[in-house]
Amino acid sequence: MTATPEVDTNPSYEGTATILNPATGAVAGTVRWTDPADVTRIATGLRQAQRSWEARGAAGRAKVLARYAVWLGEHRDEIEALLIKETGKSAVDAAQEVPLLLMILSYYVRTMEKALAPEPRSASLPFLSIKKVTVHYRPRPVVGIIAPWNYPVANALMDAIGALAAGCAVLLKPSERTPLTAEVLMRGWIDSGAPEVLALAQGARAVSEAVIDVSDYIQFTGSSATGAKVAERAARRLVPVSLELGGKDPMLVLEDADVDLAAHAAVWGAFFNAGQTCVSVERVYVLEQVYDQFVDAVVRDVRKLKVGAGEGNAFGALIDESQVAVTERHVADALAKGAKALTGGSRTAGPGSFYPPTVLVDVDHSMLCMTEETFGPTLPIMKVRSVAEAVRLANDSPYGLSAAVFSKDLERANDVALQLDCGGVNINDVISNLMCTTAPMGGWKSSGIGARFGGPEGLRKYCRIETVVAPRTTVGAGGNYYNNSQRALKTMNTMMTKLALIRPKRMAK
Repeated sequence: MTATPEVDTNPSYEGTATILNPATGAVAGTVRWTDPADVTRIATGLRQAQRSWEARGAAGRAKVLARYAVWLGEHRDEIEALLIKETGKSAVDAAQEVPLLLMILSYYVRTMEKALAPEPRSASLPFLSIKKVTVHYRPRPVVGIIAPWNYPVANALMDAIGALAAGCAVLLKPSERTPLTAEVLMRGWIDSGAPEVLALAQGARAVSEAVIDVSDYIQFTGSSATGAKVAERAARRLVPVSLELGGKDPMLVLEDADVDLAAHAAVWGAFFNAGQTCVSVERVYVLEQVYDQFVDAVVRDVRKLKVGAGEGNAFGALIDESQVAVTERHVADALAKGAKALTGGSRTAGPGSFYPPTVLVDVDHSMLCMTEETFGPTLPIMKVRSVAEAVRLANDSPYGLSAAVFSKDLERANDVALQLDCGGVNINDVISNLMCTTAPMGGWKSSGIGARFGGPEGLRKYCRIETVVAPRTTVGAGGNYYNNSQRALKTMNTMMTKLALIRPKRMAK
């Protein structure tokens, strides 16, 4: 769920700051910024608390996380009300975040003990069977999470949950644009009786840099440009990173697709959360046989949408004026190069950082709306002559986060999906891979490194692997230590070579 780069201007670290609702300009709340010099002290406290947190074992940590899940469920209304005030979201969009977290929490509470259990490995050769080989998953002490603004609740905790479950302590740096909901999440952690292994560092770039400098692992969600800077800084200390970065997700509509379903999906996938979602549908390639029918259905659906924050609206405001400016620039560029706006196309009059849902046709890859991440409410639709052309254009991008393929022939759709260069593909649906908690979610190319939450990978990524090799018997112990006998050495090498080649020789026949 990627967001654009954080602003370069750092807040003042003295006193509190006022956060405004982007939909109304009203005060949403206040926050006290963290002095970057204090981040080391915070990390030291987390590092000390992490030892006992790890010692609880997976079963003990699961009980704590279960209590936190209950707290989140009981305080959902409070969290969503603050989300709307802080981000200008519609009530529909705000209602998606806590349930996603509860799904992730429920999955890990049920599976974390098995996923993190020591894993026995068999011997590779018969004569090594005298050894007992066990792989252990040991948590990294402090995980730094730098979260974006577009989903202040989900994007902060979906990563923190995995790290905490793995036995790590978490130092969370929310976006300086949306710091308020993180304070509520922190209060819930404390109120649910959890230990002090979760802490906040509030601020912008200077605080992010401090978090990178004191953490043992970094999870960053944001733009590709900022992600590169995060990785570069972490590399100074050889600290591993997981990056979920920008996306320009394509949707392919084949000639045998259910056109109405595809149109509904495209509209929701493009305009959910005002298009401020990393896996938004940002470009659509439609086979010419169904192009006109698809465009008509999309326009029909878009004209039913109501823009505004809170209850009764389809989607709310963009996060701020800088995000509106990106959308305006991409639309203006497309129109100047020959595209047509069938809906929207210019900013909504009135207060707040709103932009109407904009459907663009007659588009091509010379236009920014087809090549750069917009992260706003645009839906460019391009006519193509063949599936091969659609695949080629879909892959003609530096991004590779996710995609969608629509066809009534599921086997054919699956074949097309496996030709797309991205981390996840939805068939006859959009965005649903985010709800598949059993599978990791991550991007290819400039869309990221590694995977985020999901599956045992979402826990093990926060661990160091420790292999313990122990003897099963004392027979033969030390028999090959500096054996000076040339005959013994030749015999051992011959035996090892023959044993190692048994399976390759069988497979080669």
